[in-house]
Amino acid sequence: MSKYDAIVIGAGHNGLCNAAYLAKSGLKVLVLEKNDYIGGAAVSRELEEGWLYSNCSYVCSLLRPEIYRDLNLQKHGLQVIAYGGSVTFTKKGDIFGGYSDHDLSRREIGRYSKKDADAYVRFSRDISKQCRFIKPLLMRTPPDPTSFKPKDLNELIWLFKRLYGLGEETIYETIRFYTMSVAEYLEEYFENDVVKAALSGSGIIGTGLGPYSPGTAYVLLHHYMGEVDGSIGSWGFARGGMGSVSNALAGALQEHDGEIKTNAEVKQILVKNGRSVGVVLENGDELYAKNIVSNLDVKRTYLKLFEHGDLDEKIINQVENFKIRGSSGKLNIALDGLPEFPAMGKNNPLMHADMHFIDSLDRIERAFDDWKNGRWSSDPYCDTLIPTLTDPTMAPPGKHYMSVFVQYAPPKLATGEWTDKDREGFGKTVIDQIGEYSPNFKDLIVHAEIRSPQDIENEVGLTEGNIFQGELTMDQMFFNRPFPGYSQFRGPVKGFYMCGSSTHPGGGVMAAPGANAAREILFDLKRENIVPEAENDD
Repeated sequence: MSKYDAIVIGAGHNGLCNAAYLAKSGLKVLVLEKNDYIGGAAVSRELEEGWLYSNCSYVCSLLRPEIYRDLNLQKHGLQVIAYGGSVTFTKKGDIFGGYSDHDLSRREIGRYSKKDADAYVRFSRDISKQCRFIKPLLMRTPPDPTSFKPKDLNELIWLFKRLYGLGEETIYETIRFYTMSVAEYLEEYFENDVVKAALSGSGIIGTGLGPYSPGTAYVLLHHYMGEVDGSIGSWGFARGGMGSVSNALAGALQEHDGEIKTNAEVKQILVKNGRSVGVVLENGDELYAKNIVSNLDVKRTYLKLFEHGDLDEKIINQVENFKIRGSSGKLNIALDGLPEFPAMGKNNPLMHADMHFIDSLDRIERAFDDWKNGRWSSDPYCDTLIPTLTDPTMAPPGKHYMSVFVQYAPPKLATGEWTDKDREGFGKTVIDQIGEYSPNFKDLIVHAEIRSPQDIENEVGLTEGNIFQGELTMDQMFFNRPFPGYSQFRGPVKGFYMCGSSTHPGGGVMAAPGANAAREILFDLKRENIVPEAENDD
């Protein structure tokens, strides 16, 4: 019977990245995927003939450039095309444009508040400071602050040197920043409601928190750390949809003789004498490996794949207390033509941007209140894009594809499980909101895929449909992710590792967790480290 050096559970982008590095080091690697396609949440699917949907994750920016270059993802077909900024539609019929050009953004803010235009300079500077501090940490293994091992002590010293180098005032600001809400942080700079609402969206996307919830300031930073072609903070579309990211990583894996097996759902991780030795598939097949790596979130991994007696009760308690709260839904819409948005006028370049239809922090907070009460938001925060304006390969000529990421939608409704009627009601709420600003939008709809958090969990395997595999709050970050004592990608069973977004540095199509886990596996196997560390922006 064939035995592998490593079996990776789940062909999401982190699992594929992890496997690619292990295979590149010369290990015999197998990736197992429950679906008949790879990619997990980073996938492109033709669910309406002629239209290609990025039906879960939908934009690319956080993918680490070190990984892109090191695995030569361009060779394997990955091309990321930058798109232009953002636009917020107001109830008064105006728009607020967010531009990649700093001076243009400042001028636009000045239309709403001269004071805020000046504050934008300070805001951009201070956010850049935080980005420069955190970015080099993304591709490093968090130190264990309770350990006296030389490796951990050296990493702590490195970290304290970086913190000390910020200066006394910035250290205080940094500590405050990580515990603040995005609303309170923005209110320290800006006065205008529309400006604050437009800038706050990145602080709530994908998380079960509202704009006034502590910790959302960091979520905003998490989204600001990306780049496209060296342009910091820019976002882009992967040509051919987000499945192109996964396909490129799979290409890098297969270039080094790694294997992928689809329709192979793992039912159990086999443990013998305190060590993982293999897996059992749903069909009863047993596969063996010296190392087992899970790309699934911590709850699915520890509560569903291990026999209860294989784990200490303390570990079980930590897993159960780990916060994974689904808060997002998704609509993928095939359009017969291009919607018109009268507030933008004709040929406005902001049509290429992400569009939002909620113009105050209070409205966003009320949308969050609906979620807390077990309802989808009656006035949702929608992150709406038309990718085909930038990448026409995703629809037939003259047609378009619209992606709508929605906050908020609970994984379970106050009335119980989601029904087809609930899903239709949720979709209608979103479509009606967009229709308020685009008179021809509804008439153009050819097909709409409406996805609740429950649908996302059932298809992709993300607990509660949480796109980050766990909240990005201070108690679940860095050496606390997923929980203290297990932040260095090693599990509580020998030979077992975690590589998904439940580990450092968290979620988004970043691939850093997969690469970081590969570094630790290679360290344990006493093999040469081939995984790059983050570039320093200083």
